[in-house]
Amino acid sequence: MTRTDEMILETMRDEGNMTPSVLENRFDVTVANYARDRLSEMARYGLVEKLGHGLYRLTDEGEMFLDEDLDAGELEPVEDVED
Repeated sequence: MTRTDEMILETMRDEGNMTPSVLENRFDVTVANYARDRLSEMARYGLVEKLGHGLYRLTDEGEMFLDEDLDAGELEPVEDVED
């Protein structure tokens, strides 16, 4: 997990569901598809869930991570994650 990953999760907790393009604009990310790639990786570990059409939501596990009740090092990939 990077500091930017934490900022993405915190923004989603504060503002709700987000798309990668909104996050890229919010953080002025210049690397193409950075937010999409990071959201996809966080979905792989269950911190966010893809709702469809590029929209993601923060999961309970993502909340627990932000509240420091879950260590990212303890996470394992979840099955059935849609890209």
